[in-house]
Amino acid sequence: MRTPSAGTGRLFFRGAGSRKRQDMLFCVCLLFPAIVLCTAFILIPIVDSVVMSFTSYKIANLTKNRPGEWNDFANYTRLWKAGKLQSAIGITSRFVFWTVSLTFVISMALALILNTEPRGARFLRSVMMIPWVIPTVITGLLWAWIYANPYGLVQYLVHLFSGGRITDFGMLNGKGTALWGVIIAGLWKQVPLMTLLLLAGMQNVPDDILEAAKIDGAGYLTRLIHILIPYMRSMIAVSVSMCIIENFKQYPLFATLTNGGPIGATTTLAVLSYDEAFVNNNYGSGAAVTTVWLLVMIVVVFLFNMIFRREKQ
Repeated sequence: MRTPSAGTGRLFFRGAGSRKRQDMLFCVCLLFPAIVLCTAFILIPIVDSVVMSFTSYKIANLTKNRPGEWNDFANYTRLWKAGKLQSAIGITSRFVFWTVSLTFVISMALALILNTEPRGARFLRSVMMIPWVIPTVITGLLWAWIYANPYGLVQYLVHLFSGGRITDFGMLNGKGTALWGVIIAGLWKQVPLMTLLLLAGMQNVPDDILEAAKIDGAGYLTRLIHILIPYMRSMIAVSVSMCIIENFKQYPLFATLTNGGPIGATTTLAVLSYDEAFVNNNYGSGAAVTTVWLLVMIVVVFLFNMIFRREKQ
């Protein structure tokens, strides 16, 4: 059965002038559906949310189909004066930094181990993907049971290793430990995917270069720093960027584990945006948080890629 080629598609554009113009029109036709979908479902909602952030738009506006009243930066200043915005930015930054950093370190270590092809490596690759394929809400419920006080696994282990001295340890109940409880759950969910991505990058490194370096007397650490990691730069950049974006928009884990508590200790920008829009019924304020959230994420990803590109040069 013959399959249509690019040349077949260009037959429709024979009257369009030069070959370059025909190719351009053909590419536009191929991209047009994707452009329409991205504009309708990504670009327009983002612009609408940004505009809404400068208005007073509440539940009455929604039910009566009435446009919001323009209030300039009132939503932003109110959130800033209340301390909600800067607190949420700080908590989100700490969560993203520690989750991404620990995910990368653990994933790199696991990828290095699997790259040596230990016994049962194929089985391990299959099994370790289970946490990643489980829906995030189910992951949150699972870890909520593990952290449960007084019958959770963590409480039992703390009681066991403390010799019975600690009998009331609530991982998600303390301001200093609640965020780390969510971070651990996030690591369990995200490490498998990054491990396989980094492992794929390692297996693309030419064996002859590694063998030549080994013959020249280069140790394992030298080969890792000067050969493996440089060859994996593109894969590292992609996987870490994905991890940054994934954790900036992380909401299900917080909703199922802490819901922003205790006393706002885990209120990230995602949680604050939901609370302002759907708990306080202030959609303009929720849109303001979402706008700040989007800008912070774009800046962080841009800076990461800029630094990574500069180091590569």
